[in-house]
Amino acid sequence: MSKPIIGFVGQGFVGKSYADDFTRRGYETIRYALEHPYRENKAKIRDADIVFICVPAPTTPYGFDSSIVEASLGLVGTGKIAVIKSTLLPGLTEKLQKKFSKITILFSPEFLNASTAAKDAASPFSNIVGLPKKSAKHLRAAWILHKILPKAKFSQTVTSADAELYKYAHNISGYMQVLTYNMVYDLAQESRAAWSSIEKALEADPMVSNWYIRPVHKSGRGAGGMCFIKDFAAFARHYEEVVGKPEGVALLRAAEAKNISLLHATKKDLDLLRGVYGKKALPKGKGAKRRKKR
Repeated sequence: MSKPIIGFVGQGFVGKSYADDFTRRGYETIRYALEHPYRENKAKIRDADIVFICVPAPTTPYGFDSSIVEASLGLVGTGKIAVIKSTLLPGLTEKLQKKFSKITILFSPEFLNASTAAKDAASPFSNIVGLPKKSAKHLRAAWILHKILPKAKFSQTVTSADAELYKYAHNISGYMQVLTYNMVYDLAQESRAAWSSIEKALEADPMVSNWYIRPVHKSGRGAGGMCFIKDFAAFARHYEEVVGKPEGVALLRAAEAKNISLLHATKKDLDLLRGVYGKKALPKGKGAKRRKKR
């Protein structure tokens, strides 16, 4: 099989890292983004055989917004393959496939850290491909995608709903770990325990992930960054709408409130926080004042 032409919509750290890796591996690539020098390639995207959609799918005070993803899918040529890297709510890829029936859509979550994005794109720990329907063309598209992606230790083809929910599971797990160790840190301060010795023990513990054990990280405390805030908010709202079990809803809302207080107290990622929850996200009252003093 000759090498397909690979297109990319979006050239943030995700889209650029994947595009750079495909270019390095000898693929012809077409990059489109709103920024120069890529914006003149908008019409050329339809010529790409496989198009990676690497654009924002924000969570706003009004809910989950997939409009940028949908606009990007509209650029893909008839009969071509679109691979959505943007995080989507479970079931949304299936709905998008019905809406854009002239292209074959796959969902393949990304797991790139902004500081190591190039390395992560070139050496993924897993390649997961989600199918919105189990048709012959989707199965063939998944086979092609697995063949051209960088090799990973773990590869899996599942339904798009499975892949979408796995992406949330990954991010929700990280978010909750950040909160767990922040609360242990709070207790250590109040108990005259040495957090530094606790942290060393956690680093040596084979049953504990070392990714999220540092309570002070990237200029402040709490689960921040481009993904954690918006994805947890989307997950919490979706859980409440779909599952609605009061104990689960209460747990998720309490976690949000704790994280918002940590971010606010250390002035970390306040612009991202407001973008997801609006101005009302900032804590008020005696509890907030007390946290500021600590």
